[in-house]
Amino acid sequence: MRQNGSFDSGRFIQGLDAIFDSDRSNDDAECYLLQALADAEQADDQAGQLTVLNEVIGYYRSRGRHEDGLPMIERSLDLARHMGLEGTEAWTTTLINAATGMRAASRYERAEKLYKQALASAERTLKPDDRRLAALHNNLSMLYSDTGRGDQGVQELQKALSIVTASSTDPDADLDVASTHTNLALALLDLPADDDQGEREQVLAQAMAHASKALDIYRVGHLEANPHFASALAGYGQACFASGQYGRAAGAYQQALGIIARDYGEASDSYRITQENLSQALQAAKQAGQEIQGPDKEAGADGEGSDPGTGADASTNKHSERPPMSGLKLARAYWEQCGKPMIEAKYPQYAGRIAAGLVGHGSECYGFDDAISRDHDFGPGFCLWLTAEDYAAIGEQLQADYEALPQEFMGYGPRERSVRARGEAKRVGVFEIGDFFESITGYRQAPDEDKPHEWLLLDEATLAAATNGEIFSDPLGALLSTRQGFQSMPDDVRFALISRRLGMISQAGQYNLQRSLERGDGAAAWLAVDEFAKAVASLVFLINNPLTVGYLPYYKWTFAALRQLSGRVATRLSPVAGELESILRLSSAACFGGAGFGEGGKGAAPAAERLTGQVETVCQQILQELRAEGLTNSSEGFLEWQRPYIEAHISSQDPVLHSI
Repeated sequence: MRQNGSFDSGRFIQGLDAIFDSDRSNDDAECYLLQALADAEQADDQAGQLTVLNEVIGYYRSRGRHEDGLPMIERSLDLARHMGLEGTEAWTTTLINAATGMRAASRYERAEKLYKQALASAERTLKPDDRRLAALHNNLSMLYSDTGRGDQGVQELQKALSIVTASSTDPDADLDVASTHTNLALALLDLPADDDQGEREQVLAQAMAHASKALDIYRVGHLEANPHFASALAGYGQACFASGQYGRAAGAYQQALGIIARDYGEASDSYRITQENLSQALQAAKQAGQEIQGPDKEAGADGEGSDPGTGADASTNKHSERPPMSGLKLARAYWEQCGKPMIEAKYPQYAGRIAAGLVGHGSECYGFDDAISRDHDFGPGFCLWLTAEDYAAIGEQLQADYEALPQEFMGYGPRERSVRARGEAKRVGVFEIGDFFESITGYRQAPDEDKPHEWLLLDEATLAAATNGEIFSDPLGALLSTRQGFQSMPDDVRFALISRRLGMISQAGQYNLQRSLERGDGAAAWLAVDEFAKAVASLVFLINNPLTVGYLPYYKWTFAALRQLSGRVATRLSPVAGELESILRLSSAACFGGAGFGEGGKGAAPAAERLTGQVETVCQQILQELRAEGLTNSSEGFLEWQRPYIEAHISSQDPVLHSI
């Protein structure tokens, strides 16, 4: 971590990540952290010391060693003051970390003072819609809850909800908004029971509204694959139970339990607690004579569903009772209820060897399907993946048995197959693992790290199709291993692509857009905006690292994917999605004005000025992020000149990776 007498913070973080990603013990991590702290002190690098201290504090907190973390917290505060950070964003962050550590250690009085200092600092250093401010209010609400001040906790969560809603490009499909609604529901349910029955019913109604809204957001945003969906379901179950709707509570807990088992395992505390809640709900439902209902099941006043489009009785319309469902959710249910039992009955010796899921081409594999996209390649279906040996033994017969499964399921089907999704290009059914990935990418497995030219032949949309969707089951891990290979773009390739994207951003957006507008060539300016937008969208995914966030998909889903990514906590360049949409809206008036094609026209000049100004704003945001990530130390605003700094991080000398 020390090189030539200086402390390398970037190298320190990389080393720490490597330890956490490996099977090395907790003792290794602690020794590494404490040695790093000593190295930073010896190098007299105060910024490095603060970086390490924050990691040490987080390490002790995550392992419940709160007493060990207390002196480190005080040390970080003293160091930040000594560095003169008060009144800066770094000071706000330090206060939040310190307060959270104090709260975890049950030092509530000290934690509250620090949180309030952080709030005062945040008002000066953070924008009103900064999500870190929402997280601060959320943390303070937990402190109030821990200390029996539930009313104040609810107020803090309401402030957090207001911030995340205002900062979201699409609040109705935003994971953070959904989580805050769930937290609010639970906080309301934890309030002491009021003697006034009317007020208590009002509180329960508010809790139910927030819990229901959280589920709505997961469905609208096609976010059900996210592990946090289990928390939303459990929160909804708790609200239902408190309201006496025990059957609905049991249904929600059952669905949550399946997700927890999949993502956290049956040995987890979350599984145990949810299982206990489910048992209580089932018992209460039985005693009350209530039917078990999933949270998807809607009922009218008479308890029967109806088709709101026609007013027809449920018995006259085969689709009237089907639940609104994404393709991924439908595929998982079809697998669980039809595919898995078939395999266990007919292929018991292979049941522990067959992978199942839905991956590949099609909007449902990204979770972006809607009513419009369901006119083709939608309906009950999933993929089964076999090793080459198993495919040779049972592949043909298993495909026949797959095709014999019910063609209609939960009101959907039969599956409509487009011309491009038949025969060898089929999107569901039985596949040999290597054949499946070769059909999408041209490669049976990801290229080796030392073959960057092969990686550069794979465009991002292709890699997105090979790595999207969900894996429902993979007992051997063979599919996940192959898929992981395509997800793990080598850093050298990623840096090379970042450099190329910066080149197009600067040439199209900062250079040729202005020149085309000055010439009055609206069509050329329009194309410059298009190239700029595509390069920026790609850059956002590359900066956030495809291994973590996936790849930018097929062009028509560019903004759906950007909005989804921008709504996540800690996404780098999160404001860019909204900025790009504004740029595209402005480009029509700026490029063509009121005079039609080929001329700027009346009214074009003000729009053109705003357009180039917003383009430059995005470029400055990109520059700030490059500097924050340690990819450059240059302040040059024309992004073409940042490329040598980016390519300096490429370790390979292969000329295909170097453009400068």
